[in-house]
Amino acid sequence: MSQVCTRCKGTGFLNLDQVDDETLKLFDESGVYGVILLWIDEHKNHDVSVCDCCGNGEEWYGTPGEHYNHEDPRGEYGPYVYNGGLCECN
Repeated sequence: MSQVCTRCKGTGFLNLDQVDDETLKLFDESGVYGVILLWIDEHKNHDVSVCDCCGNGEEWYGTPGEHYNHEDPRGEYGPYVYNGGLCECN
């Protein structure tokens, strides 16, 4: 069973409040993460990024906005090994 990342509230991104309403609506309706990634690439004065809890700030470890699902490597090889195998928001 996976856990929703509380740092990004399951969106997979930090600081989404800085994205314009039209882009957020498109992201919400489509569920396509590329909408926000494209926005990040096209705009420079912002702090929007891939969540640094369920990812590394540039890409996700598994499913964006989730932890401990079947896509996350576990144990001593997982992305959270530096924190005893636990994500930051655990």
